[in-house]
Amino acid sequence: MTTVVAEGSFNAEIKPQADPAAADGVSLGRLSLDKRFEGDLVATGQGQMLTAMTPVQGSAGYVAIERITGTLHGKQGSFVFQHTGTMTRGAQQLSITVVPDSGTGELAGLSGSFRLQIVDGRHLYTFEYQLP
Repeated sequence: MTTVVAEGSFNAEIKPQADPAAADGVSLGRLSLDKRFEGDLVATGQGQMLTAMTPVQGSAGYVAIERITGTLHGKQGSFVFQHTGTMTRGAQQLSITVVPDSGTGELAGLSGSFRLQIVDGRHLYTFEYQLP
């Protein structure tokens, strides 16, 4: 399969779903995700995020599941992203990948990985993907 690269930007609205639960200095949170993607991916994203904030400045973790619905290079359908992120005293490590076999419509069989970068307050993405 050939790898295709999609690029663009997105806006995200993240809202707490409950008061964070704190114990021993670690705060656990649950948040909703609402996104709008522009560029090669024209879509909306909705999901749920779980977070762990530690008492050490810049150290935290999160996981999220997000359903994306729209068009990718003109192909219509939906798919699911799985997020896993950690920060160790400010050093970030982030993985966002397509959940296997989550693609529908013209995006059935989609696989790939998504990278984001924040530049001057804008969320930019590069999505490397494959379709059968």
